[in-house]
Amino acid sequence: MKTEFVKISVTDGIEKYTDAAKLLKENQVVGMPTETVYGLAGNAYSDEAVKRIFEAKGRPQDNPLIVHISELSEIYDLVSEVPEIAKKLADAFWPGPLTMILPKSPKVPLSVTAGLDTVAVRCPSHPIARNLIKASGVPLAAPSANISGKPSPTKAQHVYDDLKGRIPYIIDGGECLEGVESTVITLATNTPKLLRPGNVTLSQLKCVLGEVQVDDAVLNPLKKGEKVSSPGMKYKHYSPVAEIVLVRGEYDNFVEYVNSYRGEKVYAMIFDNEGEKLNVPYIEYGTKDYKTLSHSLFDSLRELDKLGANICFVRYPDENNDDNLAVLNRLLRAAGFKVIDV
Repeated sequence: MKTEFVKISVTDGIEKYTDAAKLLKENQVVGMPTETVYGLAGNAYSDEAVKRIFEAKGRPQDNPLIVHISELSEIYDLVSEVPEIAKKLADAFWPGPLTMILPKSPKVPLSVTAGLDTVAVRCPSHPIARNLIKASGVPLAAPSANISGKPSPTKAQHVYDDLKGRIPYIIDGGECLEGVESTVITLATNTPKLLRPGNVTLSQLKCVLGEVQVDDAVLNPLKKGEKVSSPGMKYKHYSPVAEIVLVRGEYDNFVEYVNSYRGEKVYAMIFDNEGEKLNVPYIEYGTKDYKTLSHSLFDSLRELDKLGANICFVRYPDENNDDNLAVLNRLLRAAGFKVIDV
């Protein structure tokens, strides 16, 4: 399959979306930018399109998809009811990087929800994503546009590297602003529960909702036999070829541990301006601020494979700061929960 790679600017008119919209109406799939990561979009009402998404990614069938809409009004076709707390969250964070899980309507195929009676919905803030939804005339199911299990794509080139020859069309809309996937919260429980952290933080959610529970699987492996209720809950995810090991402890202890490690093609991932004492090559993945860390995280993990790293020791974000939950969640899964205390 030939993969067409097309640049679209946020200032381009709707006519630029004609080819991509036509493919979506034919139940093909399209790589599209969002503010979080690039998504692999298909008609959310079509089992055929959903099947193509899973096939292109090599994604397990028990992993539900997020449905993307361009306006809040479109949610009413997807869910059986919209409670007041959902409207409050939409007022606060939509369009933006928040996904809400609600009881699904009969219009949503079970192939989208992995057999669950709930559906995950979000309204992205990226103008290109919203224009594509409008041009196609249907909500778009869209997981991250990468091979399943690999680091998510934050640039169109990442999508091309992973899915060239697997999908017909990729929109290049530039680098993603956020860099990690959306926050996922379920409203289908008695108390709202955070299933996947993102850059809509736990503290921001609590400001709107009051009490918010945090699912145990945010920072721990999914329990054996437990159903996946949100994307990103699998044990190992977001992983480069290189082995990732998280190292928790003071900076000098981190340096001593990494410098004493004996092996080939050893790398470190550190916070900015921490490389002076290291004897191994390193990648800086941001300041200790969660926004810079999340923006650079997946690009840094992909860079390790370009460099041919065998193993990479990663500085552990401050786990006492809830704003770091998104980065910590991704790193723990990239490492398969391998953490060393120093």
